[in-house]
Amino acid sequence: MSSGVIKVIVSIVAAILGLISILIIASYSYLDYYEYGLRRQKSTGSVDKTEVYDGGRYFIGPDFEFKIFPADLHEVDIDNAKVFSSDKLEVQFSAHFQYVIRKNELVSLHDAYDLGYKEVMKSSALDAVKMLQIHAQHLEATNSCTTSRCAITVYNVRELINNRSEIEQTVWKSVRERLGGTCCNSYCDQTNPLCTNCVTVCSRSHRGLNVEVKYFQLGKIKIPSEVENQFIRASTLKEQNDEEKLKQKAVIVRKETNQKVAEIENEAKEISQNATAQAALVQSIARANYTALLETARSEGLKLVFSSLNITQQDKKNSFDYLRTIRGLDKLHLTVDYQQRIAGNLG
Repeated sequence: MSSGVIKVIVSIVAAILGLISILIIASYSYLDYYEYGLRRQKSTGSVDKTEVYDGGRYFIGPDFEFKIFPADLHEVDIDNAKVFSSDKLEVQFSAHFQYVIRKNELVSLHDAYDLGYKEVMKSSALDAVKMLQIHAQHLEATNSCTTSRCAITVYNVRELINNRSEIEQTVWKSVRERLGGTCCNSYCDQTNPLCTNCVTVCSRSHRGLNVEVKYFQLGKIKIPSEVENQFIRASTLKEQNDEEKLKQKAVIVRKETNQKVAEIENEAKEISQNATAQAALVQSIARANYTALLETARSEGLKLVFSSLNITQQDKKNSFDYLRTIRGLDKLHLTVDYQQRIAGNLG
């Protein structure tokens, strides 16, 4: 075999190997962790819906690629949507919600909307709120209301302002059931509030639009300016009334406080006067005891003196006691007078 033939054979083998390598490399397709995929044939555009792929690298053949759908959260913003409240006033509201595609329902989503599902979800969510106006009129007439049908349209303006948390939960449930249906999810149990009245045996009509609304945030609710001004005036009047009530209460509290202060002061005076009287009584008793002891001692002393001086006559005892008594007086001045007899000549 000539060298030329060998070169041709080697070239052909190398080309075949190179082509095989290229085909093998081209047969692998990659999905990120945040993506779902359906296998689509490049040459014909037909989609194989027998399996839904998630993140990873797959050998699907050189003539196939993935038709990609997001597997993570889809964020939807509804800005300044107009609805009517139950008192027939037009209000604007904004809302934000996040949903995910159910992997096991991706084929149904694809068949219904292909890749144009995002606008469908947004418009359907808005319709879930707006269409409640029709239901609300019927429910108002029948005096019947369920959570899935009673959203913004069955609240009056005052309730829209005061019951925001309740309204958010109500609208969320309405949007969730419109987009996700009423079929029970895998996480549902008897205690999960998101699964209230869900359907355990589901048909196609129970699955909604094949997505699941995970989160919902009610944004700004804008009411008509004239109504807003009325509420501002009402709120201002309420604050003024509350202020006046507080002032009146303050006056009452001050009067009660002054009364209590007067009562405490009177009680203090009474205690002070009682203490003074008690002190005077103690002093009087002490003086009486002092006088009694002093007189007893004086009497005993006089007895001892009379006995020592051998004074037995009562008039002398009285004179002695009298002299002793007046001698003890501070302002008394004693003088002695003598009767004198002079004998002899005066010349």
